[in-house]
Amino acid sequence: MFIYLASQSPRRSELLAQVGVEHRVISASVTEVKNINETPVEYVQRLALAKAQAGLDYVISSGMPLAPVLGADTLGCLAARVFEKPANKDDAVDMLLALSGRSHDILSAVTITDGQQTWSDLSVTQVTFRPLTRIEINDYCESAEPYDKAGSYAIQGQAAVFIERIEGSYSGVVGLPLSETWQLLSRFFSPNEIKLLTD
Repeated sequence: MFIYLASQSPRRSELLAQVGVEHRVISASVTEVKNINETPVEYVQRLALAKAQAGLDYVISSGMPLAPVLGADTLGCLAARVFEKPANKDDAVDMLLALSGRSHDILSAVTITDGQQTWSDLSVTQVTFRPLTRIEINDYCESAEPYDKAGSYAIQGQAAVFIERIEGSYSGVVGLPLSETWQLLSRFFSPNEIKLLTD
């Protein structure tokens, strides 16, 4: 089993490696701007699809061996508000203040395509933060951790101490829901190829 990962996220690459999926990281430049009246679910699914398609275009134009391409996108949402990566410290502080003491959803969409077939799935996980002090938030935002993370936090990092509970996919909050991803991969590879990873 070999795929291309159309994402520069080291976390997604680490998650694929964790379950034994051989992959190569490739470039997939996509403009990430939410359309007017687009719901958070529509937005995250559109970006995952666009990244997979952009990755496939890159593979073809570069003359690389063909293989399925995985695109993914993750964002947080609280009611109608979308939480993407913060633009700066003030943005990160604002997001964490909004999330403090409340539950929010993390949407993590995955698309895999090989040009002949395209399959997508979506993971929705509810994350509940304990109430945070402004000092905690400010100290956290002095670190480098929040600035390339949807919602301005990393569940697998220091922000783990902010989280009271999650309902859903832990790996989805990190950036790639492994259960959904595995099911999609099973559409592109034979049972024997999948089984090799568990031998």
